[in-house]
Amino acid sequence: MDHSEEFLAFWRERHLCTLTTLRPDGSPHVVPVGATYDPAAGVVRVITSGGSRKARNARRGGRAAVCQVDGARWSTLEGVARVLDDAESVADAERRYAQRYRQPRVNPERVVIEIAVDRRLGNAG
Repeated sequence: MDHSEEFLAFWRERHLCTLTTLRPDGSPHVVPVGATYDPAAGVVRVITSGGSRKARNARRGGRAAVCQVDGARWSTLEGVARVLDDAESVADAERRYAQRYRQPRVNPERVVIEIAVDRRLGNAG
């Protein structure tokens, strides 16, 4: 997926996002999150507790979306979600989160929701 510099810059700016996953009944679960986009790997990463509703929803491997809005600019990245709980993946996601936002608080139950982006919407680049 080709990206303009404007698009990549937008995803480096410090903004909160919304993460949408699907509950078992198919209804959307939408929550505010910090997210990081890795254009080289084509994935969005969200760190969370392993027992959270969003992690439980993502464990089922369904589709998910992350949307970032700043005034009139917006971008949504969609794809299939999975949950990673190995130490290396969690540490990498924490490092990326700290670069964009701040050092995350210690959480021994932390996992990574990783979305393999296959669709991009928006006007931010």
